[in-house]
Amino acid sequence: MREVFSNNKLLYMYNHLKINNPNKIPEKIYIWDETLRDGEQTPGVNLSFEQKLNIAKLLDEIGISVIAVGFPAVSESEKKIVSAIAKEKFQAKIAGAARAKKSDIDDSLQCDIDEIPIFFPTSKLALKKVLNKDINDSIKIVSNAIEYAVDHGVITDFVAMDATRTEFETLLKFLHTAIKCGANKIIIADTVGIMRPLSMSNLIKKLREDELIKKSTISIHAHNDFGLAVSNSLAGIEMGANFPHVCVNGYGERSGNASLEEMVLALEILYNKKTLKKEKIFELSKLVEEYFGLPISVHHPITGFNSFCHESGLHVDAILRGGPETIEPFDPRIIGRQRHFYMGKFSGRKNIEWILDKLGIKANPEQVLQILYQVKSKDISNSIKKSKALMELFEEKINQIYKAFSALEFLKIVESVTKQKISISKLTEYNEII
Repeated sequence: MREVFSNNKLLYMYNHLKINNPNKIPEKIYIWDETLRDGEQTPGVNLSFEQKLNIAKLLDEIGISVIAVGFPAVSESEKKIVSAIAKEKFQAKIAGAARAKKSDIDDSLQCDIDEIPIFFPTSKLALKKVLNKDINDSIKIVSNAIEYAVDHGVITDFVAMDATRTEFETLLKFLHTAIKCGANKIIIADTVGIMRPLSMSNLIKKLREDELIKKSTISIHAHNDFGLAVSNSLAGIEMGANFPHVCVNGYGERSGNASLEEMVLALEILYNKKTLKKEKIFELSKLVEEYFGLPISVHHPITGFNSFCHESGLHVDAILRGGPETIEPFDPRIIGRQRHFYMGKFSGRKNIEWILDKLGIKANPEQVLQILYQVKSKDISNSIKKSKALMELFEEKINQIYKAFSALEFLKIVESVTKQKISISKLTEYNEII
């Protein structure tokens, strides 16, 4: 079975040109998964211990290097889940996030995890408007937190939140402090997903020119607000970052994070960098989709329903004559999938002939054309109406389900605690903001 179609000598590959091959790309790239931490922060998602454990096991099986399994300081139940997962025997390092606070770090340490990513905002906006701290006080907070975690013998990382909106010299101060205090990795977070690939490339290049930073491990934590999380992560990797953060199916807050499946396949097929066992990526995608209860788009790259589906007669004819590499970038079987041919308005004679052959039915050219005519003539307007109605109902229902509390439920809690009656008119206002 041919896995990578780009090996076909008939294909001209611009990716193979020397000018397009980054010379700073690391020899080895490790995948850090955030599905059970940042991914679970997708509004409405709340995983059980069994669900988290099953996902973690499959992540470990495919070769993830670091699995962030939660944020222990969030709640006692989260702390218990993180602790229980840490007791399992995984090849991957198990990480539990913490703010730059002693109490948060203690919560993570009590879970007996391998690694603590300590996050702290670095942009002037966050420091002044959110924390009301100046840079010197903030540097001291970061220094104390990292030293405290390092002194307890745990792998310690520094996550520079909003790093991509932080003045470079300020960012350097934070990163230098973290490294000098013993941080094992520095994580550049594009917290609101505003970087362009060229901007990320230049930022990581400039950071890597620093004598202290060039000896450190750089991670990229990219958000997908403009659909650029994977592109920005790859841009950082091309300049020497080697620990990209990902989430299965690109789940996460707002528009999500860099998609695991896109990252892994892009690295292997476009960069010739193998990172994970890809045979179970589709299985992982479907498992996480089921547990999250949030369907991925039918056009989601790699694992979406339509990713290897073909209706166009021109496309089917090209695949049957020239092989799947004429239309597809890689063989779907390498991730545990199959291609499908569909019947419809854009079908061609070859579609019909191929299906009849698979069914063992012999038909002459005139019969094939008759079948094709009836396929193309089918009135699907009623199906479209039904599909639209079902989609609207689905969107309405899933939005209701994913609100943790209805207006009435939440206001009852507020009334029971505050002993204050809230007018019914406030329900409408609640529904607009929550």
